[in-house]
Amino acid sequence: MSTGMGTTAIVTLAAVLALIVLAGQVIRRLGLSPGLRHRMRSGRGRRLEILESLPLDARRRLLLVRCDGGDLLLLLGGPQDLVVSGAATGAAAKGAV
Repeated sequence: MSTGMGTTAIVTLAAVLALIVLAGQVIRRLGLSPGLRHRMRSGRGRRLEILESLPLDARRRLLLVRCDGGDLLLLLGGPQDLVVSGAATGAAAKGAV
């Protein structure tokens, strides 16, 4: 491979990588990204909030979610997703103890 072909290959590779990065930024700015982080940053009238996540094993995890002021404990990743505990707000949980 001559020096001219090597330089051309490096410049072409850099241009392709720059286009990939640019496309990723455009997708994130347009909100087309399936990632949760972008949706959580918006902050406009949020009704759903993930408070905590705890992995149990390679497939399952517990998720503590607040929805409209009520807390839900969800078990995700098994044969079916399951609501373990629901509507236990902070005040109700203190009164039950």
